[in-house]
This record gives sequence, structure tokens and C-alpha cells, in this order.
Amino acid sequence: MASALANRAMGAIVGSAVADAAAQPLHWVYDLQKLQGILDENPNPEFRPESANPFYRRQTGQQSCYGDQAYVLLESLSECGGLKVDDLTQRTLKFFGPGSEYDTPVNDPYRDRSGTKSEGLPEECGCCETDCQIDGIAKLAPIVAFYAGHPDMLEKVEQATRVTQNNDECVAETLAAARFLEHFILNGPDPKVLDVVLSQLSDPNRKQPQDLDKAVIGHIHQVKENLSKTPKELIPTVFARCVPSSAARSPDS
Repeated sequence: MASALANRAMGAIVGSAVADAAAQPLHWVYDLQKLQGILDENPNPEFRPESANPFYRRQTGQQSCYGDQAYVLLESLSECGGLKVDDLTQRTLKFFGPGSEYDTPVNDPYRDRSGTKSEGLPEECGCCETDCQIDGIAKLAPIVAFYAGHPDMLEKVEQATRVTQNNDECVAETLAAARFLEHFILNGPDPKVLDVVLSQLSDPNRKQPQDLDKAVIGHIHQVKENLSKTPKELIPTVFARCVPSSAARSPDS
């Protein structure tokens, strides 16, 4: 049992990294017609040799900016033997901050087209109180794998998330995602996982409660209502409002 659990934890980390690298060349392609044209050329776009990403450029096989955040978190957890917020903050600053590969117009998605850095990011660590994008969820695998089954897992996830996204909406959604991933690591595949997490979020004595948990419950019910739809059907209809009208402002608006 311990071996199976360890394998699932390792699989979460490796699977997350491989999936991120596979999708990276088509990251943030919001123009659905352009994306469909790419898929018409090759219906198996994993590890596409040429990047179509309009916001930054990495070689095929490298991580996206999300995968790089997960890598920094994994490195910090490994070398510190657990979450050390100060260490994670400094590693994040070094990897993404001044003088890094991301501190260039071609690789910084938060620069506008004039090359000017978008406002709202504190200099010390890039933490932002208005950023409720997907970063917290995308980099979950290492910290959930490390703390799965521990009573303070959700607390650690919140601390790690707030290093770069000190935003309550982001934290609430990320903690819900952490519950899903922890359940899979501890138990393996489970077709009832949506109901399991809904039950956890509805428990008045739940760990790490958030003011926005009721909203998250609503989001999960929305997922359940749309399970029969394919991504091609779902994205331009249910989630069309999430696609930004301007590619210059915020890639994940």
C-alpha cells in the first residue's frame, strides 16, 4: 500500500511535468480559428516542434511558465525537506525575476506590446493580490504529493499559493483542486471524486475553510452539469467569457 501511494504521488509530479511540456508550444492560443487550423494540420499536437504561443517562446520539451513554477516549488520542497516560504520566495524571485530568462520582452507575458512591465506586481516576489489565474492549481502536484495525508496539507498549499498569488479567490479554487489531487493520490481512481470533494467543502468542520467555498461548490456543480460535453463544445459556449478580447493584457483573464 505504501509503495502504491508513493507511486501515485510520484506519478502526479511526473505526469504534471510531462503534460505541461507536451502542451507548452500551444499554450495561450486563444484564437480558436488559429488553434483549429493548427489541429487540422496535426490532430496530435503534443510536443509540437514549432511554438505557436503568442506570449512567450520556449524550446519544445521545456516547461511552460506554469511548469517552471512547479519545478521551483519541487526543488524548494526537496532541498528544504518541506515548505519553507522564505526559501520558495527567494527561489521564485531568482528564477523569474530580474536577469532571468523571463525578464525579457519575448518571455514575459505580463509586458504590454510596448515592452513595459504591467503594473501591480510587488518587486520582492511578484506576489499579486489581484491575480486569480490558474498558477496555483497548475503548480499543485509537488506540494500535494509531499503532504498528501498530512493534517496540514491544505494549510501548506495555501501558504505556497500566497507566495505569488495573495488572492482569496485563487486560494479557494486552489485548495479545492488540492482536495481532488490528494484524494487521487491517497485512493487511486474514483468516479465519485466530485461528490467526495463537494462533501468536504460542505462540511462545517472542514480544514482550511474559505469564505468563497460556497462559490467553489457552485463551480463544481457546473462541472458536473457539463461532463457530457467535449472541450470543443464547452470552451466557446460555457467558457467563452473567459477568453480575453485583448492578447496584450492578461493571458489568463
